[in-house]
Amino acid sequence: MEVTIAIIAVTVLVSILGFNHETLFNRCKFNAYDVKHSGQWYRFFTYGFLHAGWVHLLINMFVLYSFGNMVEKAYKYYFGSKYILYFLLLYVGGLLLSVIPSFGKHKNDVFYSSVGASGAVSAILFSSILIAPLNKIYLFFIPIGIPAILFGVLYVAYEYWMSRRAKDNIGHDAHLWGALFGLIFTIAMKPVIVLYFLKQLGFEITI
Repeated sequence: MEVTIAIIAVTVLVSILGFNHETLFNRCKFNAYDVKHSGQWYRFFTYGFLHAGWVHLLINMFVLYSFGNMVEKAYKYYFGSKYILYFLLLYVGGLLLSVIPSFGKHKNDVFYSSVGASGAVSAILFSSILIAPLNKIYLFFIPIGIPAILFGVLYVAYEYWMSRRAKDNIGHDAHLWGALFGLIFTIAMKPVIVLYFLKQLGFEITI
């Protein structure tokens, strides 16, 4: 899980710096207007290493720590010595894809900005659900474990509903797009995972 720990360490460090240096925060956050009109394309990536506050940072890093280890191990099994590259592509790809819809919507809005690793973390989370759909996920307010596949369905339904109705400044669209990328990337890199996924759900699949 050394890659997961490294990502967490860098994200925590940069986020803390952002908490204390407004100039750094403003230069690195995702601002679609600056991306389009000032050519600051680096913001597609740097925003994911900043967070709006300690709660935002801790939740994202806790989820990343909880599921990143399992995905790393699975990637190491499937991809051997190249697993670090594939894992980083999964994470960074989640950062990029999850914010593209926001860029399309807000590229002429000078006031819109966003930060946080939620899209990339969603990519990791849904890659883990694809790899082990029956793993139990425990939530703070529910005393029993929820099968990962059920959690995934509920997560997507909730985020879709909130993206259409909520005005809470949370990037629900980014969560959905990150989740979609996590599934597509993992399948594209190792299509046989779909067969393992179905077999774990009880379907008679010959592998």
